[in-house]
Amino acid sequence: MRREFEEHGCKIRALNDRGDESPEGELTDGILDQLGKYERAKIAERSRRGKLRKAREGKVIATHAPRYGFQLNASRDGYEVNEEEMAVVRRVFHMAGVEGMALRSIATTFEREGIPTPKGAKRWDRSFFRDRIKDDVYKPHAFEEVEAVVSPEVAARLDLEKRYGIWWFNRRGLRSKQVSEPSEGGRRYRKTYSWYHKPKEEWIAVPVPDAGMPTGLVEAARVAIERNRKPSRAGRRFWELTGGVARCKECGLVMNATHSTKTKKGRLYAYDYYRCSTRNRYGGEACTNSNRPRAEELEGQVWEFVFGLLTEPEQLREDMEKMVELERKDVRGDLERETRVWLEKLAEADSKRSGFQDMAAEGLITFDELREKLVGLEEGRKVAEGELKALEAKRSRLEQLEQDKETVLEAYAAMAPEGLEALTSEERQRLYKILRLEVLVPERGPVEASFGTSADIVGLDKRSAESEGTWRSARMVGR
Repeated sequence: MRREFEEHGCKIRALNDRGDESPEGELTDGILDQLGKYERAKIAERSRRGKLRKAREGKVIATHAPRYGFQLNASRDGYEVNEEEMAVVRRVFHMAGVEGMALRSIATTFEREGIPTPKGAKRWDRSFFRDRIKDDVYKPHAFEEVEAVVSPEVAARLDLEKRYGIWWFNRRGLRSKQVSEPSEGGRRYRKTYSWYHKPKEEWIAVPVPDAGMPTGLVEAARVAIERNRKPSRAGRRFWELTGGVARCKECGLVMNATHSTKTKKGRLYAYDYYRCSTRNRYGGEACTNSNRPRAEELEGQVWEFVFGLLTEPEQLREDMEKMVELERKDVRGDLERETRVWLEKLAEADSKRSGFQDMAAEGLITFDELREKLVGLEEGRKVAEGELKALEAKRSRLEQLEQDKETVLEAYAAMAPEGLEALTSEERQRLYKILRLEVLVPERGPVEASFGTSADIVGLDKRSAESEGTWRSARMVGR
């Protein structure tokens, strides 16, 4: 920069330089520059170590803005619940998990009702709702769960009877470098930044107050958004395996649709393929899966697998019955019994409330004691109401699965092979989602496809799906 300024007749002077252009002066300036660079690096290192130590002590690192629904305490090292904002968050979980609303519908509803966004923007961003639902800071964790991820000193300060959210620190790292670019007046200097994901072993868990949402409601909302992705239109074609159908086997996230073109000897060549979204966004350190199967080949292999299922209606019926049965087990058995238990807890809370009020009226307890007991009852009541809503959401999902099963068996399995081959890409993707189809693309080896819940994917050969714990799975030779 000194030389560049001198070309325009301007000299840079600092209060601590030698003030001359002698070799000794340039040497001294260079030494001072290196000392300044060293000190900046040491300050950053000390700051980083201090934050890590603070997080390991179970303290929140104060950033420019706390998580929506929380606020910093007086000492700025912990969270407190902001009831006004947390009410909005609870409503988001309920709308997604119980009412089954899409994220865009939630945003439209909030905009119509005039609910302000966290940063005062004009529109609600759908990614905000997705991030809130997936954030463990809102999910209630029992003491045993928190104890397993924090130090013994932090666990000793926690209440065994309470539930906590988890605020994760040190999940991502930031790289920065200075670059120079040509511009109209010479050269332009700027810094570039890139984020990368750190290994989970380096994450630090910090317990925070419970957000007041039942576990069932959080899980229902997460299941609802798991496959709620818009199909890609890259390359002006319909990508059958987007929308959550194809996933990376290494990191579990969705495969992105990628369209590229190249010109060779005057001819334009188009390439369509799938690639891991994590690697595409954050690089090879975030996910090692560099496999990029060609779209036509992978979609053809998946359709061949599904076509084989549909041409065996009896086997398909048996497989789907097993899929429904596994879903029933996932909702913890007898829904009616669970509902009855939580209804009894609600009735018990109402009865105790009336009893405590009678005791206060007779002077057997003070009003402060009454207030304390009523707060505890209200917390229990909220938990029971949340669990009932979550059970209702699970019942609805099970009913939808039953309807989807009948749709497949009646509408698709009864089709002639010619009719199945005539299905459009959009119709195929709709069928894949009804089947709960999941395609796993590994870094090396065959691609795996199964329908049902992802937890039951074991990558068996197509004809050996009689093993314990699964109903149908296939291996297809990938790229």
